Amino acid sequence: MTEFTDLLYEVSEGVARITINRPEKYNAFRGQTCEDLIAAFNRAGWDRSVGVIVLTGAGDKAFCTGGDQSAHDGGYDGRGLVGLPVEELQTVIRDVPKPVIARVNGFAIGGGNVLVTCRDLAIASETAQFGQVGPKVGSVDPGFGTALLARAVGENKAREIWYLCRRYKAQDALEMGLVNRVVPAAELDAEVALWCAEILAMSPTAIAIAKRSFKADTESIRGISALGMQTLALFYETAESKEGVAAFMEKRKPRFRE
Repeated sequence: MTEFTDLLYEVSEGVARITINRPEKYNAFRGQTCEDLIAAFNRAGWDRSVGVIVLTGAGDKAFCTGGDQSAHDGGYDGRGLVGLPVEELQTVIRDVPKPVIARVNGFAIGGGNVLVTCRDLAIASETAQFGQVGPKVGSVDPGFGTALLARAVGENKAREIWYLCRRYKAQDALEMGLVNRVVPAAELDAEVALWCAEILAMSPTAIAIAKRSFKADTESIRGISALGMQTLALFYETAESKEGVAAFMEKRKPRFRE
């Protein structure tokens, strides 16, 4: 069994729980985190003893806050077009034949918000917050993060989320269709367990076919993502994008138009 560096991985009674374990970084992902996540989803997805996969973040402050900006200087610290294999991560979440439930226990910002978008179901604590940050720091997720989000919440709302980079409370996310259920923080685990138990009572093959049929309708977005990531790699080399990262690290407003 592979030991994970940035994750906690456990299987119990048919449920695989994958926990991003970087609470000191608000569960932001670096290259190694993405590699661990890809491996963990592949393990759980093809484990016959697993019927449901739960994705969450360690602690109670953050589910995931996207790419670790401290590992970003015109490119992150891993492989792939932008130094993070995010396309592969998003794809494996969609491709494994088991439902993936996002257990959102805090901030789901940037790439974390995209992970919530790519999941099958999402259950959030009342304390959770959602939103995008890319345009504030000279970045964007031009694929599943934009086009699939528009399918989930509607194009007008998706544009608002990306163009304004506001924060949204859990109830807002529920009303726009980004999550399925919102519960008090103390009830989050019990609610997730209830949903897992109900899914585990169903035909696993029927569930797998249903998941694949849902995903088939949005597979064209994979091509949009590939094109967008190729463009993003070029954008990261520009002064504009580098100014966004510098401003974030220096805790000041970016000067994009000077």
